[in-house]
Amino acid sequence: MVSQKDFFQTIQQETVAEYKDRGSKFLAYAFPFSNKLEFKNKLDLLKKEHSKAVHFCFGYRLGMDGNNFRSSDDGEPSGTAGKPILGQIDSKELTDVAIVVVRYFGGTLLGVPGLINAYKTVAALALQLSPIIKKPIVFRCTIEFDYTQMNDVQRWLRNFNAQIVQQELQLFCKIIAEIPKTNMEEAKNIFSQLQNVNFLI
Repeated sequence: MVSQKDFFQTIQQETVAEYKDRGSKFLAYAFPFSNKLEFKNKLDLLKKEHSKAVHFCFGYRLGMDGNNFRSSDDGEPSGTAGKPILGQIDSKELTDVAIVVVRYFGGTLLGVPGLINAYKTVAALALQLSPIIKKPIVFRCTIEFDYTQMNDVQRWLRNFNAQIVQQELQLFCKIIAEIPKTNMEEAKNIFSQLQNVNFLI
């Protein structure tokens, strides 16, 4: 039986939403991502693209353990930007998702309630624009094997809906693959029974 815990929810594609309040303009960029470097590159790109903006606040959640998240107020009063942004990601139970909100200051101070409302609203708008998709939770595994076992190993990887991340195919072969959590027990059993095959998680 497949449980909820075998899948996670993320967004399908990048979206951009805009919100204005008393002259200030807030642009929210919501996007799926898979590692911190990818996020940093995207943030750097937005800073170049919006060189006249005053704040680049963000929230993100990454991975399955629930501990890999960050939020930044980037100079806004503490708790008025990053937390409301992250709160929108968490309210939809998403992961591997980041939202960066770019703010152009309009000359009028919005106050703490005004800022919280602006960042929360524009983050929610950006998430509404992208379909939410379910993805299987996967485990990354390394399979080392003798070249003679190539057909068997590849056939079983296809059966387990594995995604091959990297492969070295010589006399002695190595494949790094991501196998859905739902198929892991069977994969462990099968690969441990094959001769000259080493299965590492």
